[in-house]
Amino acid sequence: MSRIKRRRFLELGGAATLISLSCASHAQSWPNRIVRLLVGFPPGGGMDAAARILADRLSAIWGQQVIIENKPGAGGRIALDAVAHASPDGYTMLIAAGAPEVNRFLFAKLTFDPAADFAPVSLVGTYPDFIVVSNASPFDSLGTLVAYAKHNPGQMSWASPGVGTVPHLAGELFMRMAGIEMTHVPYRGITEGLMSDLIAGRVDAMFNTAGTLLPLIKSHQVRALAVTSGTRFPDQPEIPTVRESALPGYDISSWYGLYVPAPTPQDIVAKMNADVVVMLREPAMKEKFEPLGVLAAGSTAGELAARNSADAALWGPLIKAVNIMVE
Repeated sequence: MSRIKRRRFLELGGAATLISLSCASHAQSWPNRIVRLLVGFPPGGGMDAAARILADRLSAIWGQQVIIENKPGAGGRIALDAVAHASPDGYTMLIAAGAPEVNRFLFAKLTFDPAADFAPVSLVGTYPDFIVVSNASPFDSLGTLVAYAKHNPGQMSWASPGVGTVPHLAGELFMRMAGIEMTHVPYRGITEGLMSDLIAGRVDAMFNTAGTLLPLIKSHQVRALAVTSGTRFPDQPEIPTVRESALPGYDISSWYGLYVPAPTPQDIVAKMNADVVVMLREPAMKEKFEPLGVLAAGSTAGELAARNSADAALWGPLIKAVNIMVE
């Protein structure tokens, strides 16, 4: 080997060693200060509650405080934008419901790239939506609701917690598969009279998350017609699925996932993933998520990325076909 080639070889080898040592040092020293977990919705909702369960346990595991930072607004986009542009050092995390990638179909303009700006860490858990009516409703099954809607197109109304939310998209898919037409009435979460309007009969039906509806179903304040997941929900096994009640092939569940800015060092992402997956196997953690209707379970980063792609493939064509746009 010539002197020049040998020197170049040694330089490259030294650089590789420094990179390796630098990467190793990331995970060894992280975290050494507060970690922020951003939530794109106000305190008090299901996502906020899930985030606080995670933050409390991760604080104990990491020996550093994990604090919740609520950044509500714009359908979660404010939090997404904040994480997309945060320093990729492992000290800013995001919990999101469903796939960030779906945002590119819902919004004409975005200040971030939902496919490229976020590195998936782990699934947190899955949860279904429920279809409910008021106790005074004449519909005692999903089949009777569908039959009435077919004979009275456009005369029924249904509510969701907002345009572009998974319950909204699940309802739109339901109508297309059932061949019915109902008027969508979007609300902003549960704070603008959504539940009171349903209970009073001002809207005929509602699609909403398990975390929101389970307490009302259990206390018999509303009547559950069906659960949107492919199998019955373990906590309420007497409630039939949409697929067995009316629409074979219908199977919709939502999920929470954890993300960090895309350039975050891989060894830090790997440590986050390993700790979250082990944590979510703990029986005590699963019990804490049960009241939210969340079936806690972690995943690999790759599996969470695959869920994002699958949701984009499912909802993208529907959003275009129905012309759903969020202002």
